[in-house]
Amino acid sequence: MNVNKDLAPSEKLSHAVVRGMQEKKASDIVIMDLREVKNAIADFFVVCSGNSDTQLDAIADSVDELVSKELHQDPWHQEGKNNKEWMLLDYVDVVAHIFKRDKREFYALENLWGDAKIETIDDGI
Repeated sequence: MNVNKDLAPSEKLSHAVVRGMQEKKASDIVIMDLREVKNAIADFFVVCSGNSDTQLDAIADSVDELVSKELHQDPWHQEGKNNKEWMLLDYVDVVAHIFKRDKREFYALENLWGDAKIETIDDGI
């Protein structure tokens, strides 16, 4: 992952989201660059998987705290904190998707937004 100071604000935000996910051992992290996709609703989706309700909560909290601390941004909207199947943190230009593994396979965002450039982040495990 490029950590260049000349990155666009949405790119910096997507990288901060990844770091927040990595802090809580999220798996299968991908950055989907939607900037060239017609009618995309954001510049980037950052998608990851977690194994339990507790881990999903921890990942979402970590992303929220890291982005707030580093970039002084709070999510515009949040979803899924109660059902713990698919949590979403919407920063307008960047949307973080935190899935339980089976729900991620079911919704298959990577296939739904197949025109996006997809960068797979090494789990480091």
